[in-house]
Amino acid sequence: MRKLLLATTNRDKVREILAILAGLPFEFRTLADFPELMAPEETGRTFADNARAKAIYYATATAELAVAEDSGLEIDALHGRPGVESARYAGVDSSYPEKFARLYDELRAVEGEGSPARFVCALALARAGRIQFEAAGTIEGRIAERPSGGGGFGYDPIFYYPPFGTTLAEVGERKSTVSHRGEAFRLLRTFLDQGLKPNS
Repeated sequence: MRKLLLATTNRDKVREILAILAGLPFEFRTLADFPELMAPEETGRTFADNARAKAIYYATATAELAVAEDSGLEIDALHGRPGVESARYAGVDSSYPEKFARLYDELRAVEGEGSPARFVCALALARAGRIQFEAAGTIEGRIAERPSGGGGFGYDPIFYYPPFGTTLAEVGERKSTVSHRGEAFRLLRTFLDQGLKPNS
């Protein structure tokens, strides 16, 4: 059976991705299977840049078919911040409640409460140092008045999704049907389902 490395250390992301790719004829591996690997620096200016760089790095380092993604929150009132810095916003070691507090402070400062916002996910699939496939997904919404919901992860509690009338932390299993990551990885599933050429 072919192997596919899900190149992330985020267990919540792994869980979401595995649910989307379930049933494909692959043995899925994660970075937990390669504890000796150091993570590359994410220096790209876009989500796609970071996804490509990570996919190539991990595919080369492990000699595996590897998929990497980069994702985050863009807020219009903050000119797209936190964007590619989403995971590092307010400091690498800051908690998400701390990140939320800083974002709300910044939004109040520019009278941007309730600003339109979106989640963006870019993924890249690589093998032998070459990109095999790329995809992206987005979900549009706005910043909630306050964090709400105990589900999801990351910025989900502050992202209000109007079609459901809730934050993404409150939508439960419906999240993957509309989320940025769900959209991108469904495209990957279609690509993988069609079959990779043996030497591509």
